[in-house]
Amino acid sequence: MKFKIIKKKLPFFIAEISANHKGSIKHARRLIKFAKESGADAVKLQTYTPSSITLNSKNNYFRINKKKWGEDYLWGLYNKAMTPLAWHKNLFDYSKKIGILCFSSPFDEENVNFLEKLNCPLYKISSFENNHFPLLKRIAKTKKPIIMSTGTSTFKQIKKSVNYLKKNKCGKLHLLYCVSNYPTKINEFNLNNINILKKKLKLTVGFSDHSIEDFISYFAVKKGAELIEKHITFDENAIDGKFSKKIEGLKTFISNLKKIKYLKDDFKYSLPKNNEGHKYKRSIFAVKDLFKGDKITPENIRVVRPYLGIDASEYFLLIGKKIKKKIKKNSPLLKKHII
Repeated sequence: MKFKIIKKKLPFFIAEISANHKGSIKHARRLIKFAKESGADAVKLQTYTPSSITLNSKNNYFRINKKKWGEDYLWGLYNKAMTPLAWHKNLFDYSKKIGILCFSSPFDEENVNFLEKLNCPLYKISSFENNHFPLLKRIAKTKKPIIMSTGTSTFKQIKKSVNYLKKNKCGKLHLLYCVSNYPTKINEFNLNNINILKKKLKLTVGFSDHSIEDFISYFAVKKGAELIEKHITFDENAIDGKFSKKIEGLKTFISNLKKIKYLKDDFKYSLPKNNEGHKYKRSIFAVKDLFKGDKITPENIRVVRPYLGIDASEYFLLIGKKIKKKIKKNSPLLKKHII
């Protein structure tokens, strides 16, 4: 199945499965089935293993809010939340069988290689990954359509990533405005950002909704959103359940979205003051002890979460540079470390 935005059927609705499968492939298939029956245009998976996102370290750099996510460290969260790679073919095949588009968000280059073997029809770039230039370069190489989320990023950062994808001759690019706070409070949204992105970047723009309210997505469509992405769940106690749309109300929700006319406004692009998701973007860490005079190579640095080191988009510029002062293994690489 091919991805295509049909104007008369706007907005294009994407049902995000994410970690709401609760560790059961049967449950994941049920979510896909109900998404199809509710009128969703597509379902989306997330393709990663913990090692493709972060480091297995108990260093405080990697500690997260256990009360919010149920885990103490990033590694534990992603190990619990991941959709096993062994499920992917089954879920792609099942989606095709029942007639709904299935695609995924890969989190590193190897994930893209894996999805290419499954003929993934398009790729989603997560808000937290939109500065992961090695990933962006690999996705661009597929020449397939791309949907990129913009949460946590300033307009300048978004433009930088868009230009990089275009420089690498990517497939057709679409953006999703969102706020990467979970769940997002009503006063953290600036839906005028949708039209700011449209006007300044000349791209199709949609909205990824992490709020607990239906009307935010409705207003987003009125502001010009041509795609809507929303997590779906049977159980609000699932990992992403608190900000997901319960399946019993999904059909009405999608039906209402399809009826809403667009309303355009232009304001300055902005981010919420409490941009906590920013710290979970990618940055550059040393994965070996490095000493003064050592040369930086792909073997001794990694692009990982959290965002404490040099921005991940600088990865290729750092290769070959020399170390100015000692850096311990699993520590963020900072400007002061580079000659």
